[in-house]
Amino acid sequence: MELVCPAGTPAALRAAVEAGAHSVYCGFADETNARNFPGLNFSPKELAEGVAFAHKHGAHVLVAINTFPRAGDESLWHRNIAAAEAAGADAVILADMGLLAYAAKNHPNLRRHLSVQAAAANPDIINFYGREFGVKRVVLPRVLTVAEIAAINRETPEVETEVFVFGGLCVMAEGRCSLSSYATGKSPNMNGVCSPATEVQYVEEGDELAARLGDFTIHRVGKDQPAPYPTLCKGCFTSGDQVGHIFEDAVSLNAQDILPQLAKAGVTALKIEGRQRSRSYVAQVVRSFRAAVDALAAGQPMPQGALAALSEGQATTTGAYAKTWR
Repeated sequence: MELVCPAGTPAALRAAVEAGAHSVYCGFADETNARNFPGLNFSPKELAEGVAFAHKHGAHVLVAINTFPRAGDESLWHRNIAAAEAAGADAVILADMGLLAYAAKNHPNLRRHLSVQAAAANPDIINFYGREFGVKRVVLPRVLTVAEIAAINRETPEVETEVFVFGGLCVMAEGRCSLSSYATGKSPNMNGVCSPATEVQYVEEGDELAARLGDFTIHRVGKDQPAPYPTLCKGCFTSGDQVGHIFEDAVSLNAQDILPQLAKAGVTALKIEGRQRSRSYVAQVVRSFRAAVDALAAGQPMPQGALAALSEGQATTTGAYAKTWR
């Protein structure tokens, strides 16, 4: 299976390639990609240099242009599709149907992947994207079981599937979540930011430390306890007589132990989340997963990587792949 790895900066791209990534994914430094954070992402010149480096080492580069343009103001998204092709990118990752139609018409030789932001999670819609826009691969949302992924693959022979295996766990159907927009006024799907750092505050309240996002308190912990980052869906909520992590715990996805099941389900590519992470983090995670993928391909026992220390709260979950919903 192909290992698709994050590159939030040129340094992280080089680190991922040198650690064994088959492909890296990245985006431009603007609102056209869903990780539009200060200090991250690529200029057109940096992308061209990154593509040249990756190709020299036998790796591919996939460019995420996966936010939804404002109606009547699509020119930036169109320019970036052209810039990705000019840089020699191996594929663009798109979510918006209008952009897919534009790319298919104006850049027919540029391979098109469907972003997880499109939330395509059944055979009918996946085959539609393949038939109408020439989509060759779909990134599946992190809400499906292994059995559901296998069923999808049986009915979508012309479209490859890519699944997340490590990193931040979005528990919603990506592209359809309005929690961050509600709390901050900034949309993951339009502005490229979920629970953005510009809206985060840590405030002492008596003997507690409150982690806030916008006007909402997401967590409260003792002053001597580590305060988790206030990602909204992983916050503490009151529901009936329950108080706690109603949607999802503050943990990371780690599907390394179920790679054999994902391979058997027909998955083509494994995606590591983390474009906002350091190059050291990227290198360690990529190296561990490359060893696991190579061992699986060779029919050998998979090595047990020391990834817990790199996980949110130093705890992991297999997410929806083997989920017991609350």
